Amino acid sequence: MRLLAVDTATEACSAALLADGRVLARFDTAGRSHTQLMLPMVHGLMAEAGLRFADLEGLACGVGPGSFAGVRIGVGFVKGLALSLGLPVVAVSSLEMLAQDAIDSGAVRVLCAIDARMDEIYLGAYARGADGLARAVVPPWLSAPGAFDWTDGGAWTGVGTGWARYEAELRAGTRGGIERVHGDALPDARTALRLARAAFARGEMLDADALAPLYLRDKVALTLDEQQRLRESKAS
Repeated sequence: MRLLAVDTATEACSAALLADGRVLARFDTAGRSHTQLMLPMVHGLMAEAGLRFADLEGLACGVGPGSFAGVRIGVGFVKGLALSLGLPVVAVSSLEMLAQDAIDSGAVRVLCAIDARMDEIYLGAYARGADGLARAVVPPWLSAPGAFDWTDGGAWTGVGTGWARYEAELRAGTRGGIERVHGDALPDARTALRLARAAFARGEMLDADALAPLYLRDKVALTLDEQQRLRESKAS
């Protein structure tokens, strides 16, 4: 199978290509330079594999949650390419990628947290399935760090930038059920490729028209009044 995966949803920018059993990948921390980095990554992978875009059989896309602008860059590119080539697509969540990487490193249950800015975090809870793949325990959700309350007992591994910024609040919300924390973990298209291969095998593809970002919230900025109230609450 020949499958291309792209992820630009967070500060990481990555692309991965499955070419007849061989996996090629690129990864960089982009900041806000996703547009400048993504296309050279993709074209470099295709050239290294000796493939044309017309040789691809499917696409995978990281759809967030994450940066509003970053998500749109990746989804827009993959959607346009899929429409032009008539290819099926698999949408992969940023949280699921984080969970799968942790599971591949030995974790059994994973609490993923991505810093959503605006004093909020994107959260996802996953467990290792019988096939070794991450399975969502509950749907992803958005929370203020101080409002996080996870009552499922047992040992969990915490991963993602939300843990780096709000570890104390998240540990308090899990009542001591966190064994390990990897706060520097970022989504990677190589993992999206692994998850997408399994989805293709199960027949769980989308038409290009159906590919859409996973935002978890539509609001991307505080109003002036909200910003003022936030400043006042922090000063009190």
